[in-house]
Amino acid sequence: MTISKKIEDIISRASFIRKMFEEGAQLKAQYGADNVFDFSLGNPNLPPPEKFSELLRDTVDSCGLGDHCYMPNTGYPMVCGSVADYLAEEQQAPVTDREVMMTCGASGALNVALKTILDPGDEVLTPVPCFVEYKFYADNHGGVLKTVRTKPDFQLDLDAMDAAITAKTKAVLLNSPNNPTGQVYPEEDLVALGALLEKKSKDYQRTIYLVSDEPYRKIVYDDVKVPSIFTSYNNSIIGTSYSKDISIPGERIGFIAINPAATFKNELIGGMTVANRILGFVNAPALMQRVVACMQGMSVEISEYARKREILCKGLAELGYEFIKPPGTFYLFPRSPIADDVEFANALKEERVLVVPGSGFDGPGYFRIAFCVDDEVIKKSMPGFKKAIKKYR
Repeated sequence: MTISKKIEDIISRASFIRKMFEEGAQLKAQYGADNVFDFSLGNPNLPPPEKFSELLRDTVDSCGLGDHCYMPNTGYPMVCGSVADYLAEEQQAPVTDREVMMTCGASGALNVALKTILDPGDEVLTPVPCFVEYKFYADNHGGVLKTVRTKPDFQLDLDAMDAAITAKTKAVLLNSPNNPTGQVYPEEDLVALGALLEKKSKDYQRTIYLVSDEPYRKIVYDDVKVPSIFTSYNNSIIGTSYSKDISIPGERIGFIAINPAATFKNELIGGMTVANRILGFVNAPALMQRVVACMQGMSVEISEYARKREILCKGLAELGYEFIKPPGTFYLFPRSPIADDVEFANALKEERVLVVPGSGFDGPGYFRIAFCVDDEVIKKSMPGFKKAIKKYR
């Protein structure tokens, strides 16, 4: 054997998302890209705000000697300060540059956070359906991901969460707005969850952290507001990125923010600073740090995604698909017309419509549609969706 057994096992259970994306590339080569309707990957299709291009050009032109060198592992102080100023208002908490660390995207942020807080065997709880790679992130640092059921509308089931917390629980990992369901957790549930974690931390004499994965925070509809994690629970950490809200996933830029009221704030800052280095990230990309420092609060034109959501939801509803209209993200998570969501995803693939089975997100019986695609892709996919559902009804 030339590779580790663990990696061999991960390969054998490769992400449905990537699998469908790769199969889509093959179908496009066979039938032509215009004849394949690929909803597999959450890859933003809107251009970044115009300001991004302007700042990028200006930043490149103004770079001088030393501007491409190492900086503090936490990032440029002025960048962390810019992020902190925005977060202080967004999170309604006195965030400063000390509580912010620039990272290589949200995935980098989550890995740094988990590396810092987990001991071998510690458990991380997350509501399902959930992003498929959370399991690997926890395992990277000796942790074990434990999933917790949600309510039928994919909202938090606090009774189930209560029952799932044990002496081994070290963190609860939330994602709101949620991938794959698009659901947004209301403030009252987050406050109740915070109270539960406070009680359980005292019961087990250990700090249980609330880690919030927030790359879709700005992609919400119908005047929905994403509540503050920091006002819900003191021992909370945010990991996020600019990948989705300003359409730059390939630039790998995000940040960690530690609640200024966290009990062991200084230890967390020190631990994450070390973790960022020893995980191999070292620091977030210098050029992108400078650019996003001037883009706080900006986003792509969210109304474009809102329009795509309307086209998709209207079309699928008319065909008889059942779903909860997502208040956030650019994902729709319809119920499969048959129990076997993998079989139904394959039926759609026969019509050259590519979706991801819900089983890949620990949400069997559903499938995910990433509607961050051209409007015409959505419209032209409807005959395929119609043929697939008629096959089983």
